[in-house]
Amino acid sequence: MRSSSSGRNSSGNNGGSRGGNSGGRGSSGGGRGGSGGGRGGSSGGSGGGRGGSGGGGRGNYRGAGNDRDDKQGRPSKPRPEERRYDVSPADGGGAPKRGRGAAARGGAKGGPRTSQGTGARGGGRSGAPGTSREYDARQEERNRDRYAGRPDIKTPKTFPGAEQEGERLQKVLARAGYGSRRACEELVEQARVEVNGQIVLEQGLRVDTENDEIKVDGLTVATQSHQFFALNKPAGVVSTMEDPDGRQCLGDYTNNRETRLFHVGRLDTETEGIILLTNHGELAHRLTHPKYGVKKTYLAHIVGPIPRDLGKQLKDGIQLEDGYAKADHFRVVEQTGKNYLVEVTLHEGRKHIVRRMLAEAGFPVDKLVRVSFGPIALGDQKSGWLRRLSNTEVGMLMQEVDL
Repeated sequence: MRSSSSGRNSSGNNGGSRGGNSGGRGSSGGGRGGSGGGRGGSSGGSGGGRGGSGGGGRGNYRGAGNDRDDKQGRPSKPRPEERRYDVSPADGGGAPKRGRGAAARGGAKGGPRTSQGTGARGGGRSGAPGTSREYDARQEERNRDRYAGRPDIKTPKTFPGAEQEGERLQKVLARAGYGSRRACEELVEQARVEVNGQIVLEQGLRVDTENDEIKVDGLTVATQSHQFFALNKPAGVVSTMEDPDGRQCLGDYTNNRETRLFHVGRLDTETEGIILLTNHGELAHRLTHPKYGVKKTYLAHIVGPIPRDLGKQLKDGIQLEDGYAKADHFRVVEQTGKNYLVEVTLHEGRKHIVRRMLAEAGFPVDKLVRVSFGPIALGDQKSGWLRRLSNTEVGMLMQEVDL
């Protein structure tokens, strides 16, 4: 039997084996269990058992009691659902309101910081609102009215060569597509550029793009914002830029161009082949004028047999209802049985002239394709494709009509 004066947990004579006045593992009240009891006995006095409030438990040796929230006198943290936030006004007036305040917005870190005056960290921006658009517009109008009557002041040009008018030659050539400015300077060094009939031998010459005539390798340079295109017109397309009847026309292939283009000459609806489009009015006029005699070449499919003197008949002239029509050149390109592919070249541009000439000679045309217009050849360009003419091709066209 375990007694209060002996045994394993006894306090002994105020200095027992494991108890003592200061307590063994517990407090001054007793050993493991208490001053008078065993491990958890009812007679342990005020010390209690293993977890008693007076004697302390086995590991609760820092202070009295077993409540972990009372450690070192720190206040306990409320649960999230028990938190209350102060949303009272900034001046502190009025009773605090319940609910989420500015400090809780934005997550657990308290939301975005707001600067409080000039003492805020980082010197926050002032809360003054920006000016309205109406105010800015009125102010701009007042400034315009203030300086409306004053003459324009032209500041003097101080950089060398500023007093000269015009644009540098290499810049004009580069914009026309002859390469970079350095490449255009090499053209000048090779004496391949001429202005108004004079070969240029110095760099940096200034030219007037409106009045000066510039040539490279004898071909005129289109210095202005002119555009030149070649279209392989399919059969069934009307040779107009707009058609009131809603039929497919040339304008359908150029509707995405900012500059208005117009066609050079015409092709009848069933005839395929090359047709030129440009915004250069003078060039278009000369290309279609009989005075300059720009030649057009056609390939026609006819059914034979054909006589040997068909070419001679066409070159001598065929009597049509609106006068004689002569071909400049005729040859047979291909023959397959009775099917013939012939080439006809002429410089006239009357309506349906090739079809009418061959029909008058006794050979109606099944299919007609224009394969060249002056120096511009159709080549392997696909039907319905629009391509931009190169600088060389534009120069050859201008040379053809003395531009």
